[in-house]
Amino acid sequence: MGPLQGIKVVDMTTVLMGPYATQMLGDYGADVIKVESPDGDVTRQIGPTRHPGMGPVFLNTNRSKRSICLDLKKPAGREAVLRLIAKADVLVYNVRPQAMARLQLGYDVVSDMNPRLIYAGVFGFGQDGPYAAKPAYDDLIQGATALPALMAQTSDGVPRYVPNALVDRIVGLTAVGAICASLVHRDRTGQGQRVDIPMFETMAGFVMGDHMGGLTYDPPLDKGGYARHLSPDRRPYKTSDGYICVIVYNDKQWENFFKATGRDDLRADPKFATFAGRATNIDAVYAELARILKTRTTAAWNEILEKADVPVMPMHDLESLLEDPHIAAADVFPVTDHPSEGRIRNMKVSARWSDTKAEPERLAPRLGQHGEEILREAGFSADEIAVMVRDGVTRLAHNS
Repeated sequence: MGPLQGIKVVDMTTVLMGPYATQMLGDYGADVIKVESPDGDVTRQIGPTRHPGMGPVFLNTNRSKRSICLDLKKPAGREAVLRLIAKADVLVYNVRPQAMARLQLGYDVVSDMNPRLIYAGVFGFGQDGPYAAKPAYDDLIQGATALPALMAQTSDGVPRYVPNALVDRIVGLTAVGAICASLVHRDRTGQGQRVDIPMFETMAGFVMGDHMGGLTYDPPLDKGGYARHLSPDRRPYKTSDGYICVIVYNDKQWENFFKATGRDDLRADPKFATFAGRATNIDAVYAELARILKTRTTAAWNEILEKADVPVMPMHDLESLLEDPHIAAADVFPVTDHPSEGRIRNMKVSARWSDTKAEPERLAPRLGQHGEEILREAGFSADEIAVMVRDGVTRLAHNS
């Protein structure tokens, strides 16, 4: 009964960026039909797995969906997906637009058939520049938008990717917003439209929003970069027995920190006394903070800083995050029973609505699990479905 109840989405995406976006639409109540090739989404194979084709990356980006298997390179497969699109509100794809055109599923084709359709593409590059037809992956876009270069500035000089599919998820989130905005426009006008969400341009703006700095001006005032983010001591701080995450940011927090640590000498130091002074001397400020925090245990600092109302959090690893008391109290990762995979950790929808609650009821499907019911809904007879199975146009779960 989520806020998108009644919206039908044809999901022609694979891997992570598109499936993450469509999972969110499904979590919010949309009926998401995931169209998979006969081999299935490649993330089904990323382990560890209990059963083939049901790996954790797939499980965690494809809940709230129904799965149908169609070979779109066969005319009958293309005709079947067109019948799904004809009744859909949204089509989401994440191949290059040129590939959709080769399948004869470009916007010019499907918009004639369904003028109310939101035709949403999440792919590498906008179509008005020289990179329009280039392939793109998370790692490539991280590099092209300066993230490894920024990482190198803050550590040992070696460029590294962020150890997270940051681009895929940020662009996926951007796609959800763009699709929902397009649905609002359609409800006002009755008219669908094509919406492109390119990775490169999205992430260029995302990164430079923090780091444009003096490059904002013409001519530039500096070479860009947000000094606080690039300070080598902006990191989890070493304590006498571990690490802790602390940020002392505004004047009140620094005053509280001075009192809690007995460092009246810093209060009189112009490098620490004002926000402007700290911003100008951020490397020296963070280096001194690092020296101070080495003097006590993690538990001692947590108690001192909590009492002083200075922002502090633990530095978790992947396992300890699951045991965090707030995460546990909010039941963020509930253990549930998957029909084929047994007991698994699910992920709760973080947004909360007072009326239209988003509580996903479908766990990630097996390949082609809902194929027969989806085809019947589209008007296919039992005999037609049997012919499609015989000809390799579709696979049903019980035949997998």
